[in-house]
Amino acid sequence: MRIAGDSIRARLLGLAAIWLTLALLAAWVVIGGLLERFVTDRFDADLSVTADTVIASATPDASGAVGVPAPPADPRFHLPLSDWFWQLDGGGGVLARSPSLLDLRLATTPLPAPDAALTGGRGTGPDGEALRVLRRPFTLPGIDEPLAVTVTAPQSEIDAALAQVRRPLALSLAALGAGLALASVAQVAAGLRALDAMGAGIRRIRAGGAESLPLPRVAELRPIAAELNALLDQNRSVVGRAREHLGNLAHSLKTPMAALANALPPDHPGQPLIARMDRQIGWHLRRARSAGSPRLLGHATAVAPVIDDILLVLRRPAADRNLSVTVTCPAGARFAGERQDLEEMVGNLLENAVKHARRRIDVRVVAGDPLRLSIADDGPGMADDDHARALSRGVRLDERGPPGAGLGLSIVADLAALHGGRLALGRAPSGGLDAALTLPGTDPSFTV
Repeated sequence: MRIAGDSIRARLLGLAAIWLTLALLAAWVVIGGLLERFVTDRFDADLSVTADTVIASATPDASGAVGVPAPPADPRFHLPLSDWFWQLDGGGGVLARSPSLLDLRLATTPLPAPDAALTGGRGTGPDGEALRVLRRPFTLPGIDEPLAVTVTAPQSEIDAALAQVRRPLALSLAALGAGLALASVAQVAAGLRALDAMGAGIRRIRAGGAESLPLPRVAELRPIAAELNALLDQNRSVVGRAREHLGNLAHSLKTPMAALANALPPDHPGQPLIARMDRQIGWHLRRARSAGSPRLLGHATAVAPVIDDILLVLRRPAADRNLSVTVTCPAGARFAGERQDLEEMVGNLLENAVKHARRRIDVRVVAGDPLRLSIADDGPGMADDDHARALSRGVRLDERGPPGAGLGLSIVADLAALHGGRLALGRAPSGGLDAALTLPGTDPSFTV
């Protein structure tokens, strides 16, 4: 399972989600606090107006008792138990109250000093209900005792007003968050599009659809693309020099060996030793060549022409044995590698099939990645237990068969493995050997 921490896209989106969440939460707290203060201040302003009205109407009568002959006209203070209350305190008792209080009274704290500031906050009503409370001290001329007016509003109305403004705030922040999340996804996708394009270009090179990376439009990726192209060029140069040296080595060894074989009589005891040395040299040179360049990136080889050319070479041996060769190969089948490597593998398998087939050989190719190629004959075949041994170097399971070094299948298996493929031996429907090659191929849509 892929770990999110291994993905640049996941990391960027994760960080964006974290910061976006924190920013939205901070906005909710700050804006919500401002809205709460605004709503609460609006109610406090109403309470303050009522308190001013009560203070302005407070008048002592002839006996010195303070009353409120012109109470606030707000109907909310006349509705019984509406939680909109006002109460005038002084001399240790209630001097006047709003009609909404009926015969109840508000619990009050000791009277503050006359010069104390206006105080407000939460409190409880006669029945324990939550109230918004404003208490203001004041004095009247000719009255020695301090007075105070207490005005309340229902906290439930304040909460309801807050809910009305918080609901659209929450919806607005949610819509903003969704929009910013989509913008973050689009921004990350746009930012990583160049990396995706570079990855597609590398896959195209590996599949044989291109030989180099195009320079990206993003300035930060151009040095990387340039270094990769330089690496590909260096790989081709090293492989080319290695193959040139191997060719020179082959010529320097093969020529003296052939001269020595020609100088000795055909029945000389040294001829078998020379033939064995020639086979061993050929094996090691082929192994060194294939190991030196398991796969040259950026190359692709059409399969059908290679099969046709090899069959053209093997036409006379096949005709001498009266063999019928059937080839099924799509025109778009391509091997993601060099032609001489494919010739080496297919040539060995077809040569082996021509040596052992009785009447027919079937060649089937399935295009794609991987590329699948099988060569089946109707010869004697081999036992299932012998398939692994047949792929070992120098092993011949039929010493009475046609002459050979016992290296062909081993070379094919090694070369296929060096390309990331494999050679599997099985029994053909006709009873002979079915040699199935699985190799890196290219998408038929690639243009080589």
